[in-house]
Amino acid sequence: MRILTFSSLFPNAAQPVNGVFVENRLDHLVRSGQVDARVVAPVPWFPVVSPRLGRWGRYGGAPTREERHGIRIWHPRYPVIPKVGMNAAPLLMYLWTRNAIRRMQAEEDFDLIDAHYFYPDGVAAALLAREFNKPLVITARGTDLNLIPQFALPRAQIRWAAGRADGLITVCDALKKPLLDLGVPDAKVRVLRNGVDLLGFCPRDRFAARQRLGVSGRVLASVGLLIERKGHHLIIDALGQLPDTTLLIAGDGPERAALTARAKAAGLADRVRVLGEVAHRDLPDVYCAADALVLASSREGWANVLLEAMACGTPVVASDVWGTREAVNAPAAGVLMNERSAEGVANGVLRLFAALPCRAATRHHAEQFSWDATTDGQLELFRHIVARDHPARRRLAA
Repeated sequence: MRILTFSSLFPNAAQPVNGVFVENRLDHLVRSGQVDARVVAPVPWFPVVSPRLGRWGRYGGAPTREERHGIRIWHPRYPVIPKVGMNAAPLLMYLWTRNAIRRMQAEEDFDLIDAHYFYPDGVAAALLAREFNKPLVITARGTDLNLIPQFALPRAQIRWAAGRADGLITVCDALKKPLLDLGVPDAKVRVLRNGVDLLGFCPRDRFAARQRLGVSGRVLASVGLLIERKGHHLIIDALGQLPDTTLLIAGDGPERAALTARAKAAGLADRVRVLGEVAHRDLPDVYCAADALVLASSREGWANVLLEAMACGTPVVASDVWGTREAVNAPAAGVLMNERSAEGVANGVLRLFAALPCRAATRHHAEQFSWDATTDGQLELFRHIVARDHPARRRLAA
């Protein structure tokens, strides 16, 4: 099968960790040897390249074309109107990417559009599927269903795209309900959880990892974009109730200066290390150096960092939101917070350490979340849709 993966959540040379979970899923699908994939990953247009301008400055540095892991990727630009352009985003993304897809199709046709993130990407993909007369599968991943449908026009557009799609995927059971609430038939939605690379994320020499990061004693890690909803500030506040504990924060984003200032104001500067953006391949060192990962998010679809930490043998303390309960569902995995607050973080950490699972048990728990089941589920769904949409190709379903 020849698929076109469409998503603005995809890494590029200027943003190597952007949407790495979409790349990981596609990489494992291509490794099956049964799919040929190309990627269209739209990037907001920005006139200059400047690290001082944060993510906007990085947009300008993204290449127009590149290859990653043997997969060809196009990054067409599209206009974004900050703060006020939410309703128009799907149409703008569609209009500014259709010509790139037309040129790509002239080189080699494709059988199916595989879109990730419902809004604006999934809605734009539905417009493209209609124009190019191609079947469409949309994967929902989190905020696209647990927040954006609260707004009337985006909700209507998501409902339309869901109706236009030939198949729908959610990365956890919890994200299926918002689609059903929009009137989508239950049979149309398939839950295919994200997996974890069990070879790349595995237990390493903890002493060596700690030496490289310069930490000792009890260590917590918090990994993710430095934005308010990730809750890094709550973990910093919780350190006041957790003496002799160091916090490693891996990530970058607009809250970096505020988090550093918060730690300093609380007299915790010597116990909080903000590492900045850490390459995905280097995260196992952070997980292995830590005694526990803490995830204090207010919203998550399926938090990949939980599985990555567990695969390295590191248990987790996590806020009980959306799909998190589906991953942290056994004592070997870790504990869920009673409440999302600094007090909830501290209590969760203390409960975990009162009955700390062995790292081998945590690793064993993570092994049930390999990518194999997800890859098999995608292949089955894609084959069925392509064969149904193109009767002459029914051999693909064999």
